[in-house]
Amino acid sequence: MANAPIRLLIAASGTGGHLFPAIALAQKLPDYQIEWLGVPNRLETQLVPKQYPLNTIAVEGFQQGFGLSSIRILGRLALSIVEVRRILKQGNFQGVFTTGGYIAGPAVIAARSLGLPVVFHESNAIPGKVTRFFGPWCSAVALGFEVSAKYLPRAKNVCVGTPVRAQFLDGAIDAPLDLAIPDGVPLIIVFGGSQGAVAVNKLVRESAKAWFDAGAYVVHLTGDRDPEADSLKHPQYIALPFYNNMAALLQRATLAISRSGAGSLTELAVCGVPAILIPYPFAAEDHQSYNADVFTKAGAALTLKQSELTSEILQSNVLNLLQSPQELAKMGQKAKAIAVPDSADKLAQLVREVIET
Repeated sequence: MANAPIRLLIAASGTGGHLFPAIALAQKLPDYQIEWLGVPNRLETQLVPKQYPLNTIAVEGFQQGFGLSSIRILGRLALSIVEVRRILKQGNFQGVFTTGGYIAGPAVIAARSLGLPVVFHESNAIPGKVTRFFGPWCSAVALGFEVSAKYLPRAKNVCVGTPVRAQFLDGAIDAPLDLAIPDGVPLIIVFGGSQGAVAVNKLVRESAKAWFDAGAYVVHLTGDRDPEADSLKHPQYIALPFYNNMAALLQRATLAISRSGAGSLTELAVCGVPAILIPYPFAAEDHQSYNADVFTKAGAALTLKQSELTSEILQSNVLNLLQSPQELAKMGQKAKAIAVPDSADKLAQLVREVIET
């Protein structure tokens, strides 16, 4: 039994921003026996079962403040804590890792009530409410951005960056791009994260003709929630709901137009892509604006507020950058300087130190 593999429960749910760093970590712990904790009908049910056993619990967050519905949510939270305790005890788990979100609450409470260590990863520049509340309970809080530490004065903080998917770090990044884009032309990549961005999509379609006239091609990842995703037709325009080989696509990009979720920014930084960032204005505690601010202050990106943005403003900002290749190159270098390409290794080392000592 002394040589039995360590068993780790990973609690990560919902969006790519929560799931991809957790999957990247798991791949760096091949000697661990890993199981997953998620929620039914979320992205993890598609991504995780192929690789790791998935346990699901019914839990939701407090999105609207306390009210009558809070009683139901609290009841469900209490049941989910009991359920996670059962999973941890029956599975003989030796620790928990979580990337936050509302699944982190029952995971942290259950683990600590059993005396198990917890490592929490916070990818955003401003930690969420769950991180700020539960961070001090955890054995360590791994940070994606140094600036986050000032919001977590009572937690044991370690800055490790945010892990990216393996495709960004292995030979796949040099894979040929299987899209009809000529060599040498400027390429604008538009993407809104794993859920798309309908408001950004509309602005891009209204602006794109001037970019085509300037010789640029546009690859527009629209997500699957835009009813007008197929409304623009042009030989220099490719609209797709998603694209699997993001590493190759970003490696080819001249400029990106993107939301500023931590996962998207990490991928832009690793690939050294200059960007125009349009933070999602309804993100919890406006955290995408804080993320974008890190890149803007570093000179790696321009940030445009959606509430003040018109197609004319977006159009002219893109054209100005396309006409300034030296500025684009400088922005790309500064994006690379933000990247922590060995983040998954650093995070795995932290998990080992916490759980194995």
